[in-house]
Amino acid sequence: MHHALPRRALAAIPVAGAALLGAAGCARSGPDDLSLWMVTQDGAQGTTIQALISAFEKQNPGTSITLEQRSTDDHKNALRQFAGTYLVPDIYWYWEGSGLGGELVDVGMSRDLSDDYTRLGWKDRFTDAALAGITQYGGYQGVPWTFQGQGLYYSKSLFAKAGVGSPPTTYDELIAAADALVAAGITPIEFGGTVNWHVMRLLDCLLETTCGAELNDALTTGDGDWGSEDAVTEAFTELRTWGKKYLNDGFMGINNDDSSQLFFTGKAAMALEGTWFNASVVDNGMDPDDVGIFPFPTGTNRLYGFGEAFYISANTKKSDLAARFLDFMTSEDGQKIAGDAWSAISVNASMPVDEDNPLNPVWAQIFEDVDGGMFANNDQNFSTAQTTEFWRIQNAVLTGDMDPADAGTTFQRFREQEG
Repeated sequence: MHHALPRRALAAIPVAGAALLGAAGCARSGPDDLSLWMVTQDGAQGTTIQALISAFEKQNPGTSITLEQRSTDDHKNALRQFAGTYLVPDIYWYWEGSGLGGELVDVGMSRDLSDDYTRLGWKDRFTDAALAGITQYGGYQGVPWTFQGQGLYYSKSLFAKAGVGSPPTTYDELIAAADALVAAGITPIEFGGTVNWHVMRLLDCLLETTCGAELNDALTTGDGDWGSEDAVTEAFTELRTWGKKYLNDGFMGINNDDSSQLFFTGKAAMALEGTWFNASVVDNGMDPDDVGIFPFPTGTNRLYGFGEAFYISANTKKSDLAARFLDFMTSEDGQKIAGDAWSAISVNASMPVDEDNPLNPVWAQIFEDVDGGMFANNDQNFSTAQTTEFWRIQNAVLTGDMDPADAGTTFQRFREQEG
C-alpha cells in the first residue's frame, strides 16, 4: 500500500531555515558541474565521500561536483520542498522506502534509469537484494548505494560482567539479559529520543515480535487495522517497559550521537544500529573484538533493514554526466575507495567482504543466515504525516501521556482520516 503525498502537499512542507533556500538556489551551475545532496557525512564517511568525488574529478578534468550536506530532517524537508522545481540537485541520496524515496518517485522527481542500466551493464553489477529496492516502483529508480541490516551491537565485556554468556536468540532471552545487566548496575541499551527515528527502531522490532511477520506487514504496508489487534497493544506495552527499565536515563533529552557515546565509552551494553555502525565503532576508539552483533530476536527470522540509493533528478540537464559519476561510485574502483565506510557489504556483487574490520564478516554471516526476508523502518513505510503521528504516539506512550491500549486505535483513526 502506497501512502505518498500529492505534489501540492510536498510543496507545502516548510523548510527549516532561510539558509537552506539560499543553498538550494545554487543547485544549477556550469555544463561540467554536478550538484549532489546528501545527509551530513561524518567521520570515515565524510572523508571517503570527498575521496570519491576527488577521484572522479581527477579522472574527468574540468568536471566539478558540489556536495551539499544537511541534517537528516533538513535533507528530507529540502527534497520535499523543492520537488518539481529547478532548485533540486542533479543527484540526491535518499532512502528507498515507499514513504521516502518512493514518495519522490510518485511525484516524478526521480528519473527512470532503465536505459542507463542497459547501456552501462548495471543490471549485472548489483546484488539481487540491492536491486529489489530500485525496481520496486517499476523501471529502475536510482542506483543502489547501501543495503543495510540493523541489529543489536553489544559489549562482550559488559555482557560477561553481568553474567550473560551468549547473545540472546529469543525475545525472552533478551529480556533476561537486560534484567541481568540492570542487576549488575549496567544500562542495557542506549537511545537518543530527540530524534524520533532512533527510538522508533525499538518499536519497529517490538511490533515484528508481538505481531509476527504477516500481521506486521498488513499493518505497516497493507490495510491492517491497528485498533483491533491485541498484538499492537502488547508492542506498545513492551515499549513502555523498555523506557522505564532498560533505556539510558534522560534518553528523551539527547540525540542519537550523544547516546552512541554511552556505548562507545562502555556506559551502555547495547545499541540498536546498522551495518554503518561498524566503522563508527572503530572511529570512536572501541576494540571491535570486544563487540558482537546479533539480530533483534523477533522470532520471525526476518532481518530489520533498508536500502539507500542515489537518484538522478528527472529534470536535470546533465543526466549522462550524473550517470557516469554513479557508474564510477559503484564500480569496483569506486567501491574499493568506499570500503566499509557506509556498510559492511557492498552492493556490487563482485566485491569481497572487507575483513579489515572484524565486524564486517559478522554481518556477512548474519545476512547469510536470514532466510525470512526483511522488514523495514516504519518511517520508510509510512507517509510523512503518518510518520509524524506514529512518532507522537510513540513518545506519548514512553512519557506516560498515553495508555499503550490507546496507541493502536489512535494511529488507526489518523490513518483513516488521512485517507
